[in-house]
Amino acid sequence: MVEPGLDLHEWGTRWAELEDMVADDAGGAVREMVRLVEGMLVERDYNLEEPVTVEGEEPEVVRLFLSAREAARMVDAGTAEDEDVSNALDDLRSVHEYLVTDRAEP
Repeated sequence: MVEPGLDLHEWGTRWAELEDMVADDAGGAVREMVRLVEGMLVERDYNLEEPVTVEGEEPEVVRLFLSAREAARMVDAGTAEDEDVSNALDDLRSVHEYLVTDRAEP
């Protein structure tokens, strides 16, 4: 569960745990990474319900996240292929990296 107000250290710690989980349960890791990254995006004032981003935002960040979230839904439904999971992991890693480097401060 993502707690409101997680700071970068807590996000980093949780991210490392999830990266370790990938080898044993990539689908489960994707689901948990989506939860973590969604919390990070919300904390950084991204509106995920209306993906038209405000001026100055990175629309690619939202697109990558929404794609990964869809893959997590496919994992839950049992319809995800290995490629879907792999692509979702790549997308989530990109969004995470952006948020902890380029958007580190709210």
